Amino acid sequence: MNQTLVIDRLRAWLAGLPMLLLLLLLLLLAATYWLNQQVQPLPNIPDSSKRHDPDFIVNKFVATTHNEQGKPRFVMAAKKMLHYPDNDSTYLEAPELTSFDPDQPPVHTNANNGMVSGKGEDIFLRDDVKIVRTASATQREITFTTRYLHVIPDRGWAETDQPVTMIDGRNIVHAVGMQFDNKAHIVKLLAQVNSEYVPENK
Repeated sequence: MNQTLVIDRLRAWLAGLPMLLLLLLLLLLAATYWLNQQVQPLPNIPDSSKRHDPDFIVNKFVATTHNEQGKPRFVMAAKKMLHYPDNDSTYLEAPELTSFDPDQPPVHTNANNGMVSGKGEDIFLRDDVKIVRTASATQREITFTTRYLHVIPDRGWAETDQPVTMIDGRNIVHAVGMQFDNKAHIVKLLAQVNSEYVPENK
């Protein structure tokens, strides 16, 4: 091969070098973009289980539990029930609870709103809570009013640490804190107890 031919080939190769470098650069950019797309994190899809949104709503809700004899033991009703999956809680609008114990008059409890724990063992009532133990042949009707009440239906138990008013006939008793044990037939007023008697108008 003569010197002239070598020089011509070298010149041709050098002339095509910029095009080759551009092609390599484009391939490198394409590879970089592809790798970048592969390592991008997955899009952040909102997890509905972490949001406080109800997963179901029931209007005019009523649930009844029965004793071993098949008779109603506890009835829970509400204008509306909403269940929240994030904390497995249930919200009650205008709840009404009725407890039936053997040899005892029914106890009716209502409030503006309430919450039920995930397992249904605890009920928390708020705003204008009212408990009425209906009269029987041997007992007068007794009414309790408060703004908060914790109810444990299986134990026949209710309690509050808030101010409470008890009306028993013409006796009106005010206190702070109460424990109501319907099974043991005991009401305990915890603190700042004072009472008044309302005479009958003649």
